[in-house]
Amino acid sequence: MGFGFRKSFKVAPGVRINVSKRGIGASVGTKGLRYSVNSSGQRRTTASIPGTGLSYTTTSRGSKRTYNSTSYQRQKELNKIQKEREKLQELEQNRLEVDLFENKLEMIHSIHKECSESIDWFSESKALPPYKASSAGPNEIAAISTLEKYKPSFFDKLLKRHEAKVDELKAKVYEAKIQDEELYSDWESDVQLAKRIVKQDTDAYLKAIDVYYPLDDLNGFGSGFEFFIENPNSMEVEFDVHTEDVVPEFTKSLTKTGKVSTKAMTKTMYYDIQQDYVCSCVIRIAREMFALLPINEIIIHCLDEQLNSATGYKEKVVILSVKIDRVTLNSLNFESIDCSDAMTNFEHNMMFRKTKGFWAVDRVE
Repeated sequence: MGFGFRKSFKVAPGVRINVSKRGIGASVGTKGLRYSVNSSGQRRTTASIPGTGLSYTTTSRGSKRTYNSTSYQRQKELNKIQKEREKLQELEQNRLEVDLFENKLEMIHSIHKECSESIDWFSESKALPPYKASSAGPNEIAAISTLEKYKPSFFDKLLKRHEAKVDELKAKVYEAKIQDEELYSDWESDVQLAKRIVKQDTDAYLKAIDVYYPLDDLNGFGSGFEFFIENPNSMEVEFDVHTEDVVPEFTKSLTKTGKVSTKAMTKTMYYDIQQDYVCSCVIRIAREMFALLPINEIIIHCLDEQLNSATGYKEKVVILSVKIDRVTLNSLNFESIDCSDAMTNFEHNMMFRKTKGFWAVDRVE
């Protein structure tokens, strides 16, 4: 709750000084006509007809006068520049918002184009150690060399910083030794894992997925995975697509005036993007697993939540199930394919309607 006050002092006939929390003002006039100006720049003219109780008040702020001094002209120019810059910043922000939206759509359509380098596990199993275990490692050798070459400067001696500098370099030698030990330990782990994979140890297959995890960017879309391996020549993957979290339900574009226009996406466009996303992910998963593991076949089951009209609850169902072999997959031109159409190259179950999207299907055996 706020409190206000107003005091008025008569300083001359027809002239009063008014003091309030909002500022100081002056009132000039006689009965029936009064003109007031306060410190905030507000002007009020009041005209009344004595004895009638009728009055008319107008309020104005600012001035119509022009300023000719350099400082005032410069201020006007700067204010204009500031407004133009704010408008430009808004335009750039809007353009960025639309660019990010379009980039997301582009990524959804091109997930399958990314793939890690293939790993030659046999060569990895024969990899030489980074250095001999009985000698110092490369990082420690470099740190020792820096310590041995150190010569205190004139100011080091003058300010007695020599001992502190030597202690600092010795600490770096110790840190370098720790780095080398980690380097050697990583080599041992990599070689052991490679040897197990060469021997077709399926537990090692899962370990490799955990260590290298080539699908981390798909996690950024909200997707989830489960991997199953019983046969060293093949594997199964359950892929939670979470399309509701990935595919937008609206479009964004920039108007001629630089504003962001947001419109509801048509059903056909939404479901088309949804299908491309799911199928693009399927091909990406297969490519990554073939690059990482010595398998020749992969079965991928895509799961999503759909409403069961009989129960009124959402249920997780299979919307696409596909068996992909290495030879056929590697024969595709990933830069040009339509991922949805590419499913016809493999044994698969998929039921899709342009205005309804995916329907539940059975798993491929």
